[in-house]
Amino acid sequence: MPDSASNRKPRTGVAALTQAGDGDFSVIDAIGGPRGVVESMLPGFVFVVMFVITSDLRSTVLVSAVLAAVQVVARLIQRQSVMGALSGLVSVAICLVWAWHSHEARNYYMFGFITNAVYIVLLGISLIARVPGLGLVVEFIRSLPTDHFRDWFHGWMNDKPLKRAYMAITALWVGVFTLRLLVQVPLYLSDRVAWLGTARLLMGIPFWALAIWVSYLIVATPMHRHRELERAVQRQSADSGDLTAERG
Repeated sequence: MPDSASNRKPRTGVAALTQAGDGDFSVIDAIGGPRGVVESMLPGFVFVVMFVITSDLRSTVLVSAVLAAVQVVARLIQRQSVMGALSGLVSVAICLVWAWHSHEARNYYMFGFITNAVYIVLLGISLIARVPGLGLVVEFIRSLPTDHFRDWFHGWMNDKPLKRAYMAITALWVGVFTLRLLVQVPLYLSDRVAWLGTARLLMGIPFWALAIWVSYLIVATPMHRHRELERAVQRQSADSGDLTAERG
């Protein structure tokens, strides 16, 4: 059963779309709040600025690594949630190791290319199969089908307006990931690290926030109607149970 809006905590990323239609959606919360934005963008910003200024890959990698670690330590000291910072640290660490091992600053961005390509393939396959990948993710987080998987699956797949909305936002995200590669890969191939780093920053959190906001606009109304239908079915089931108990 979906959680009520009153006992939900703000969710980040695509998980924030589970709150669409309840009137409590926030783009700022969805991208991690002001602090989350800074923590996400700062390592990449420092990397590109340091490398452009010094042209020294070793010092650039070391400073970026220390900064990412400091962010996690700061959250630990303040007894705040560290999951977002830790996931960011792992991502930054992979990028830094890749750049260090290859001795090329541009390879700091290779991991991002791979993840974007993987998302394009997976979401593209889901569109071809007519089972929208974003719908699967959002509905799984929203209602956690621990049992009765078939009922859960057909419950939202048979809601045509909701399925169309999920198809639309899945296509939207495929477009976002594709655009990133179309812009950034040529910069990588021409070894324009400064422009590549700038493009990565501009097409990171800003694109992420825009895509989530547009996705919310597309999904909010059909998801609200779907929730109302779910509640009506639950009330009808409860009333039927009460009637049966009275007859018994």
